[in-house]
Amino acid sequence: MFVAANRFRVIPEHAAEFEQVWLTRESRLHELAGFLRFELLRGPQAEDHILYTSSTLWASRAEFEAWTRSEQFRRAHAGAGGSKNLTLGPPSFEGFDVLQTIQRT
Repeated sequence: MFVAANRFRVIPEHAAEFEQVWLTRESRLHELAGFLRFELLRGPQAEDHILYTSSTLWASRAEFEAWTRSEQFRRAHAGAGGSKNLTLGPPSFEGFDVLQTIQRT
């Protein structure tokens, strides 16, 4: 499995708008082979920002990479530049290969 995450440093007075953008957008992830799960997480608040992370879980790195080349990806990110004033800079991407998973049985 592969976890793809983007970290956003959101300006506190724009947090509600940032969340609204994410919560009302049209997601196309479910249309892609290998997509397993999406999560939007709100993290700790610093003096100048609130940390948010969007993460997706994929069956494989190859299926994630196929998403980044898809029409669904282009459509999902078409308006991404419009929210730049909500954050301190661009998102920071992090990709992880899953080495171990422990689940409740």
